Amino acid sequence: MSESVEERHEMRIESEDDITLVRRKVRDLAATCHFDIFLGAAVTTAASELARNVWVHAGHGVAVIERLTDDVRQGVRVEFRDEGPGIADLDRVLAGGYSTANSMGLGLSGSRRLVDEFSIDSAPGRGTRVTFVKWTPF
Repeated sequence: MSESVEERHEMRIESEDDITLVRRKVRDLAATCHFDIFLGAAVTTAASELARNVWVHAGHGVAVIERLTDDVRQGVRVEFRDEGPGIADLDRVLAGGYSTANSMGLGLSGSRRLVDEFSIDSAPGRGTRVTFVKWTPF
């Protein structure tokens, strides 16, 4: 299937208010893609959790939010980039329940379960890049 980007927004994450703005933009694109209430909530929750991770762990970063289409579906792709401390034990974090910020430690692992495609690249000292895609059903 040929995938194309129909709409693209780059948003800075530098404050707690920016988390709300990212969440709102993702929710709006999900509505444009005709996501039902459950798919819309899933993609919005994942974006909110990951935006919060950027702010809490790195202090600032960027969210790139895109509306996608392919031959049969529409989707939302969001990439989060930061230059924070990175993640030393990625497997442990992705298993869930581990946190360095006194939280439940479910941001990354929970977000991964809510979306259709998920990738993460992180290492100590070089920041983190998380990308996810949520598609409409066929």
